[in-house]
Amino acid sequence: MTTDLNTLLTALYVKIDDWLGRPPRAGRPPRLSDAELLTLAVAQVLLGVRSEARWLRFVPGHLPGAFPYLPGQSGYNKRLRAALPLLKRAIRAVAEDTDLWTDGAWVVDSTPVECGRSRPTVKRSGLAGWAGYGYCASHSRFFWGLRLHLVCTPSGLPITWALANPKIDERQVLTAILEDDPDLISQRPGLLIIADKGYVSAELDRWLAERGVRMLRPSYRNRTPRPGEHLLKPIRQLIESVNDTLKGQLDLELHGGRSIEGVAVRVAQRLLAMTAAIWHNRTTGQAVTRSLIAYDH
Repeated sequence: MTTDLNTLLTALYVKIDDWLGRPPRAGRPPRLSDAELLTLAVAQVLLGVRSEARWLRFVPGHLPGAFPYLPGQSGYNKRLRAALPLLKRAIRAVAEDTDLWTDGAWVVDSTPVECGRSRPTVKRSGLAGWAGYGYCASHSRFFWGLRLHLVCTPSGLPITWALANPKIDERQVLTAILEDDPDLISQRPGLLIIADKGYVSAELDRWLAERGVRMLRPSYRNRTPRPGEHLLKPIRQLIESVNDTLKGQLDLELHGGRSIEGVAVRVAQRLLAMTAAIWHNRTTGQAVTRSLIAYDH
């Protein structure tokens, strides 16, 4: 099996179509199936076309015959937003189809997802009440938007994720994510979670220990270093590189969403694209698991 965009899209379509099986609803099926919709969404992100209208004009000339039917821009946008639960389930289904899913170590961090810059945009945005002001220490700047809280394996395979107001404590979000899906940690005895100083909390440590999970993160300078902390620095760079893939190659910060559903579905779209690339690279035995170079042209 070769590593190129057409091969990835074909393999992904077959995987999702087999996973979905026969549609449960009665009546005439839609002209663009759910499997085709998700494959089309992944192709859009990998090729870096942020405008949906431009993307639908782009497809016939650059992916001829791949999608026999294309909806209009409005129809595509509505189908995609309505498919948010399906996108979330597809990320999990594709991730579970790799040997990386059972990795006994996770890396957790959050990264800003900016949603507006001007004051008028903030005041009239449909994200009001969900998004908020936060501070990005990595770039020493304030932003208005959300934070993407991502739990992944050291190779970058997404395990679970959430979007939250940047004022909400990272420790609270991590606890809520794991409480919402308790099977994630119950099926991994001896799980190790690697985090940064933002997750320092005796309460969180106790909560995780009760569930058989150990957290490894740096201590504050005035505290005695914990065992294994000297190994953290290179491992911590892994989550930074995952965020760089999402922002640098998959244009996470240029999502263009203006509503709660719009932002969430565009983030999920990018996470599915990265998951699909990792899945395909792993299946074809590529040396670099998270490389997207073969699929971005």
